[in-house]
Amino acid sequence: MNTGLSLHRLSGFLVLMLLALPLSAGVSVDGVRIWPAPDHTRLVLDVGETIEHNVFSLSGPSRLVIDLKNSRLKADFDSLDLSGSPIRRIRSAPRNGNDLRVVLDLHSDIKPRSFQLEPNHKYGHRLVVDLIQEDAGKARREAQPTVTQHSNDGKRDVVVVIDAGHGGEDPGAIGPRGTREKDVVLSMARTLADLIEKEPGYTARLTRTGDYYIDLRSRTILARKHNADLFVSVHADAFRTPQPSGASVFALSQRGATSETARWLAKSENRSDLIGGAGGVSLDGRDDMLAGVLLDLSMTASINSSLGVGSTILDQLGDVAKLHKKGVEQASFAVLKSPDIPSILVEAGFISNPREERNLSSSAYQRKLSQAVFRGIQDYFRKTPPPGTLLAWHKRNGNSQVSQYRVQRGDTLSGVARRMQTTVSELMQYNGLNNDRVMVGQTLQIPAS
Repeated sequence: MNTGLSLHRLSGFLVLMLLALPLSAGVSVDGVRIWPAPDHTRLVLDVGETIEHNVFSLSGPSRLVIDLKNSRLKADFDSLDLSGSPIRRIRSAPRNGNDLRVVLDLHSDIKPRSFQLEPNHKYGHRLVVDLIQEDAGKARREAQPTVTQHSNDGKRDVVVVIDAGHGGEDPGAIGPRGTREKDVVLSMARTLADLIEKEPGYTARLTRTGDYYIDLRSRTILARKHNADLFVSVHADAFRTPQPSGASVFALSQRGATSETARWLAKSENRSDLIGGAGGVSLDGRDDMLAGVLLDLSMTASINSSLGVGSTILDQLGDVAKLHKKGVEQASFAVLKSPDIPSILVEAGFISNPREERNLSSSAYQRKLSQAVFRGIQDYFRKTPPPGTLLAWHKRNGNSQVSQYRVQRGDTLSGVARRMQTTVSELMQYNGLNNDRVMVGQTLQIPAS
């Protein structure tokens, strides 16, 4: 009888526990990260599974409310660095028993956008809340270089827009030692931009200047806003096994060009965009057939130019690194789909290969790769300068000094002569040199070929 009573009490206790379980269970908010960008701030919540949520804004004072259904907080909001974001403070409290309310006290009104991300190789389920600043144009102008304006004197700079892949919540590929692609390519992009900026006749712009994410379409839109003559996206490859290695260069494939042409023709707002870079062929007011022909011509010219500049860059990369493929490859990457801007994607190497991961994490090796890309860009535009540029003016007028070259670490006079398609004796004559020794930082005048 006592045994029966004990079993009865135990079963009752189990029932009470099961009844109480929903009150304590729920989706846990395990972590939080924040990524300020020039025109928005991204707040990321690590959650145990897909979560039901609601986001809305309040004014007077400015606040953003995030209601999370059947959830509990484990993350520490107080540890977040809110500098550079529109957030003043983050508060949280239980709501309706099982729910959680998170309130962001803001410096100014924002426009919210939220979505959920599935688990990837680094993170689990995530709830992403973007705080889009209303005056995004002003924020971007203050945080990034001004939009490049073309001069009308026929001597404008060649504009190269450099895109560091991934960023923010998206780390890109991660090497065996934990090296993150987003960090490597941002460092390389900055180095490449510095090299280009120091070269007379060139201007460089970056799509991102810090550790934040820009969606793929916005990267090409930025290139158009800067009136780019060339778009270079920098990445580091990865594979499921550690064996593959070597650098690669990609241009847009014909399949990618066809799909992009269809996308442009399908959206009426694209008709007012200028096609043809600085030349500016407008689709506005054209019928579908003529617009399609103009787009095809522009896309074909853009791909051909991309293959050309990609080939010269690959030649230079081959002097400092192993190549994964000997020729320029073609793919349908979204960042290459500008109909009017030659665009290439440079894979600096395989970060999944232990040896290349060590190389790619070295600033000296990053600089060596960046210099090779820079020399490839120089080689291409020296032969085929865009109309209206200083380089084109020099070539047309047969100037004895087409450009200048700043000596980099590892350069020799014979190597510079080979890259610039001239001779050591001509370089010595034009620069008043008594011998073939050069110093890092020295500026050499380059005679016309």
